[in-house]
Amino acid sequence: MSIHVIPINRLSLEALRGVIEEFISRGGTDYGEVEVSPETRFRQVRHRLEKGLAVLIFDDETETTNIFLADDPILRGVKALTE
Repeated sequence: MSIHVIPINRLSLEALRGVIEEFISRGGTDYGEVEVSPETRFRQVRHRLEKGLAVLIFDDETETTNIFLADDPILRGVKALTE
């Protein structure tokens, strides 16, 4: 399988910021009744990554990066490969 969990400490701060900013830009701007600023959203995603509540994934085949909640069922197969 060509999908890898990337520890965020392996990225420079600039690279991590770029990955998170690109990720949150895909979400659009509809946050429901309360508008959330991009900087607030950035801090939320970074916090989740730092606390292990979310993980950074890289797919060799598509050369794409994504962020998933750590308990997302789609990650079960990826975690099994890394253990």
